[in-house]
Order: sequence, then C-alpha cells, then structure tokens
Amino acid sequence: MSEQSRSPYHRPGRRGRSGRGGGQGGSAPPQPRDPARRVAYDVLRAVEQRDAYANLLLPALLNERAISGRDAALATELTYGTLRRQGTYDAVLEACVDRTLASVDTEVLPLLRLGAHQLLSTKIPPHAAVSATVDLARRVVGHHRGRFVNAVLRRVSARDLDEWTSVVAPERATDPSGHLSVVHSHPRWVVKELARALGERSAEGLVRTERLLAAHNERPRVTLMAKPGRATVADLVAAGAEEARYSPFGAYLPEGDPAAIREVHQNRAAVQDEASQLVALALTRVDAHGPDTRWLDMCAGPGGKAGLLASLAGQRDARLLAAEIQPARAGLVARAVRRSPRDAGRTVIADGTAPAWRPGAFDRVLVDAPCTGLGALRRRPEARWRRTEDSAAGLSPLQHDLLTSAVEAARPGGVIAYVTCSPHLDETDAVVRRVLSERSDLTLLRAADYLDEVPDLAAGPEGRYVQFWPHVHGTDAMFLALLRRSERS
Repeated sequence: MSEQSRSPYHRPGRRGRSGRGGGQGGSAPPQPRDPARRVAYDVLRAVEQRDAYANLLLPALLNERAISGRDAALATELTYGTLRRQGTYDAVLEACVDRTLASVDTEVLPLLRLGAHQLLSTKIPPHAAVSATVDLARRVVGHHRGRFVNAVLRRVSARDLDEWTSVVAPERATDPSGHLSVVHSHPRWVVKELARALGERSAEGLVRTERLLAAHNERPRVTLMAKPGRATVADLVAAGAEEARYSPFGAYLPEGDPAAIREVHQNRAAVQDEASQLVALALTRVDAHGPDTRWLDMCAGPGGKAGLLASLAGQRDARLLAAEIQPARAGLVARAVRRSPRDAGRTVIADGTAPAWRPGAFDRVLVDAPCTGLGALRRRPEARWRRTEDSAAGLSPLQHDLLTSAVEAARPGGVIAYVTCSPHLDETDAVVRRVLSERSDLTLLRAADYLDEVPDLAAGPEGRYVQFWPHVHGTDAMFLALLRRSERS
C-alpha cells in the first residue's frame, strides 16, 4: 500500500463538502461560530456517514473555510484525536447512554465522540468542553438532541480516562486482546492480527503488540523526500526540516505546511513516509544480473514511489514505466514523475493483472499491492474502523494475481519487489509463499541485506523479508519481499 488513500482497485475516498446539519433557522454566517469544532464535526460526520477520508477532507475544508493558525491546529487535533481513540470513547459512551450506542443518530454520535475526546484526552477544562460541544450540537442537530448530548457528556465528565478504562475495559488477565482493544482503541481482530504478525501469542507476551498499538495513537511526523537529481536533503534542511535517520533522500518536517516549502511546491520534493522511500530504494540496490534500463512500477498510484524510482532511473540512464488502473490516480502519478532526470518516467493507465506490456520486458518490477492499510493507522486512523476481519481475505486473490503478473513482467535474472503497507500475514507471507510454491523460477532474496543501515528489519522465513514497524523505526509498517527470476542457461 502506498502513501495516501491507497487501494486503487477499490472505491476511493469521496471528498466534498459536508452538509450543515439541522441547525435552527436562518442562513449560516460566512464563518461559523467555533470554526475548529464545526470543521472537526463535519469531517467526523462525513467519515461516519459517507466513508470519507479524513486526510483528504480535512485540508480541503480548512482551505475552503479559510481556517488557519490556532483554529486549524485545534480542528486537526480534534479530528484525528477523536478518530484514533474512537474505540475507547465508544466503550465509555456505551456506559453513559440509556440505549445501545448503535441506536444513536449518526448525526449525534460524532458530537458525543468529539466531546468525549475533549473531556478525556485534552487539557480543555471540562465545563468548556461540554459547553462548547453542546452549543455546537444545538446549532447542527437542534435543541432537543442538544439536551441529550449535554446529559451524556456530563456523565462522561464524572471520571477521567484512566478511571473510565478501568471500568469499561475487560480484564487483561482473562481477555488480553479485548483489554488492549479498549485501552488502545483498535478493533479486537486488528489486535489479534498485529500480535500474530509480531509473533506474540500468549496473554503475558503482548508487550510488543501493546507498544505498536500505542504508536498508532501518536501523531506521526511529516516526512519529506527530496527527488534525486532535482533536490537535496540539504535543500529541505535549509527550509526548516531535519535530516532523516535512515533514508538518504528523507527529511522530517517538525511543523508547518509541507506545501509551503519551495521544493515541494515545485514538485522537486514530496511528502512520503521514510519506509516507503526505503523499500523502493532496496529494489534499486539489487544487482540486476544483466541489462538495467527498463523498470516498472505496476500499481503506481498515487505516485510517491514512482517519483523516487523515476528520479533514480534517470540518474542511471534507465526508464520507468508507471502503471495505474484509475485515470484520476494516473494523473497524480504523471505529476509525480514529471521532469525526472532525463525525463525517465512515463505513465500509462493499465491493469496490472491484465498487462499492457509483453512478458519479460523489465529488469526491475515493483508491485505495491492494494492492501488493508493496517501499516498506516497513524496517518489514517479511520481505516481501523473501516476494515473488517474479512478485508485481507478479500484482497489476497488480487495480491496473488498482481505478484504473479509482476514475475511474468520481469526478464530472467530480473528483480521483483512485493510491497504492502500492511503487516497482516495473509497479505504478506501467505501471498509470497503461495507464489513461490507455484513457480520453480524464483529465488527469495534476503531483503534486509539491501537496507543494512536500518536495524531490526529482518522478518519471515530465515529473516528473508523486511518489516518496518512504527514502534521500532518510527515509520509506517511497510512489508518488502525481494525475488529474483531465475536466469535461463
């Protein structure tokens, strides 16, 4: 999975204006009262009702409503904080309403969660949190439902977060997954799958799992990527960023809008997670055992890895073909590879499972497969509530077909990188093992050998995979397997 809203083979997030709700009479003023809470509510409601993506909708609404400075910062904290801790808040709210939470109006539920976040996880004084949220409720859902919001939030304010979790969370000794699910706000099935990926099985041994869940609830830093040949890390540092720990192209932006940086505005740098940079880099470090002029990014949208690969290809006199199935996302890819050194990047709208290229045409192939996105829950916290236990099972046939197609696209001796932004074993190890079992012309390389500057990466059989972790590396949980297609004698 890639950097922003991924899954190009499935429904993308819809972005747009959220309605004004059921406010009482009259036309809304140009700038609503309490703009930060109003925009947070509108995003939360759109996520709940329309499966909108917060990382797309929130910036659009902030820009549309000319919200900046402290109000924008507050809106961002309220939106993402509420989404990250939604599971915990729902358990608390369930204990504070006189009905099941599932029966609460979908216009009202985001208000309750928004108020719970302010009461339990911010420094906003309780009376101010209740008063401001109830005032917003009266304006967007009416006075009657505003009274209900007031009553529930006053019950929530009776205890702090630690007190509430001790009341509503299952006992860790008897139900470790249920306990961590409530305390760290993840669906129970996600807790179990992450524990399985980390190799932790027992009730006493979920230490790393808990660290990972806690990391998902921390605000991720913004990471930039200087496109080789077009910008340098020194350029980004001069603009206020800090040199990244691992990636030779990476820099961390402590604060501010990335788009305000000249190199980003000019498309000479981009926002990209450090692990995403490194898995692409690893593919380019493997000896291609022969010609090295034709590269393929088979699921390229929205273009982060393609932008890096095109720049590296241009520096080596190679050419990258970036394929994307969705036309709108293909446009993003085209922008990402535009003006790469030697104009090395070309974009095509194509389905990786029904390739528009001849077999054996490429020296290097990247397949960044659509996945559940469980590796990017810091950046897209609503994804944990959107996915179901069957999500990975529904995606694995597509992942298998894409990897098989990628192998066919590589020439004998060529290299294939299989990447997902998910550590779920059904999307990683199971897919690679299946393809290996079906073919006799593949060798599984030891991927960590090509990223030896990064510690604690080796995973899977004989440590041949790479698995990044938020709680270990400070990155998304990117998975990488490197395979070589056997050379003919």
